[in-house]
Amino acid sequence: MMAAALAALMGASSAVAAPKVPKSAPDWMENAVIYEANLRQGTAERNLKGLQKRLPALKDLGVDIVWLMPIHPISETNRKGTLGSYYAVKDYKAVNPEFGTIEDFREFVRTAHAHGMKVILDEVCNHTGCDNAWVTEHPEYYARNEKGEMYGPFDWTDTYKLDYSNPGTVAAMTDALKFWITEADIDGYRCDVASEVPAEFWNQAIPQLREIKPVFMLAESAVPSMLDSFNADYAWPMKDLFNDIAATQGVNEYARTHQQNRKMARAIDIYELIERQQKEFPDGSIHMNMVTNHDLNSWEGTEFERYGAGVGAFAVLTYTLPGMPMMYTGQEVGFNHPFEFFELDEVQPDYTPNQITTFYEMLNSLKHNHSALNASGQMDTMTVYDTMNPDVLTFTRSDARGDEVTVFVNLSSADQQLTFNDRQPSADSKINYFTGAPAELPGHLGPWEYVIWVNR
Repeated sequence: MMAAALAALMGASSAVAAPKVPKSAPDWMENAVIYEANLRQGTAERNLKGLQKRLPALKDLGVDIVWLMPIHPISETNRKGTLGSYYAVKDYKAVNPEFGTIEDFREFVRTAHAHGMKVILDEVCNHTGCDNAWVTEHPEYYARNEKGEMYGPFDWTDTYKLDYSNPGTVAAMTDALKFWITEADIDGYRCDVASEVPAEFWNQAIPQLREIKPVFMLAESAVPSMLDSFNADYAWPMKDLFNDIAATQGVNEYARTHQQNRKMARAIDIYELIERQQKEFPDGSIHMNMVTNHDLNSWEGTEFERYGAGVGAFAVLTYTLPGMPMMYTGQEVGFNHPFEFFELDEVQPDYTPNQITTFYEMLNSLKHNHSALNASGQMDTMTVYDTMNPDVLTFTRSDARGDEVTVFVNLSSADQQLTFNDRQPSADSKINYFTGAPAELPGHLGPWEYVIWVNR
């Protein structure tokens, strides 16, 4: 059954196809690593100047795009907790005094650019905070419930949802998005719950932003239509599958303690997910891969709670499967603590470099130096090998330049034998990326073991 499932994949991926680059894609996004910065919790200073001091370290780590969680003032009406949610915006054209001034932000962007890094802002276009000026000045911008009242989506009682059937809402939000590009020279946006906003808005707004500069647009979404205009979206289905595999293997402690009823899943399901998405999404679609982010860390458990001993194996896949890899505040030092969301958290990362730092430095270097792993490379740049084992992935990513990266990953808590059904990867002219030794075909992989080969 597994061999049959692999047959179509292997047949379709045996030839190396030219990458499919999205329209209006900035050339710097192909081998980029994204780092999500939590301003409130991530540095001792808890502000822009504190994070600015860390930019050289992030550059050394191998970060290309710094994604800032929302920097705007936070509404006080219906505020959650003491400090409120970043995502309850009071003023789209201002900087939260908690983080600094607009000039502090401009300086942050200039410094990041001087280090060769890009900056994207987290923007909230689906809803505003309950005391945003628009609430009183332009109540027509807001959606209404059956009682004619403004309301917050889901359980977000500190927000009011916007109504994009109103041309005024469209114009005002487009203007707000343009503001930070023209006033601070940012390089794009991560758009919160992007698929909750009508696709028609994005389809008209994003081209206007790209008339200013070639911005990178990341949608918090896993809806195919969003990638008609966005450059990348979230690999939410892959994240869920990673969690399912970890639960199936008995290492997802968060799922166990919270009595989650997760699906049974094995490594082989990853290939099937990629193939299905390639059919469902527009050509050239790019998904952002992750083992953690601000939502996962605070609401679904840290990567160590969800993956246990498998953290390294899943992290390797976020860099080597098709897509773009991202890191979150503290991930580079193995920070194992769920941040408070609405309060100052007394526990902060110790950024002293350690073995985990070295691990991510190597993964970032792998991404930068191997064009076979470029973001636009899809399933048609992969050769998949059938190991006769549903818990082991073996694949090669290749490109037209002759670059190759071969990956072996055991996504299980047991030692697994590698017996290839048909063809097998060649170790000729390859080295083990992590050891530098000549490549040797492994006969087995230990629990959660991974091996990467690159060209000699």
